[in-house]
Amino acid sequence: MLIAFSVAPSGTGSADASVHDAVAAAVAVVRASGLPHRTTSMFTEIEGPDWDTVMDVVKRATEAVMPFGSRVSLVLKADIRPGYSGELDAKVDRLEAAISEREDSPS
Repeated sequence: MLIAFSVAPSGTGSADASVHDAVAAAVAVVRASGLPHRTTSMFTEIEGPDWDTVMDVVKRATEAVMPFGSRVSLVLKADIRPGYSGELDAKVDRLEAAISEREDSPS
C-alpha cells in the first residue's frame, strides 16, 4: 500500500506563513517508522504492508504537526494494490522505462 500525504498547520501566527518546522516534525515521524518513504516539496510518500501500519504513521505525523497551529490540514491519496511491495520505486522505474521507450522509438 502506498500513501502520499501532506500535512500542515494553519493559524500558526507566523508572519511568513512558513510551515517547515511543522513539516520537519511530521517527516521525523515517517523516518522513525522504518517504512520505505520519499519526501518531495509537496508530499511525503510511504509504503507499508497494510492500512493499519501506514495509517498509524500518518496519524502520528499529523499529531506531530498539531502543536504548530490552531488547526491541521491533511491531504491523502492511497494506491491499494494487494500482493505488491517495493512499488515506491517500481512505479517510477516503470514510468521511466516507458518514457525511454517512447524517446527511442521512431516517430
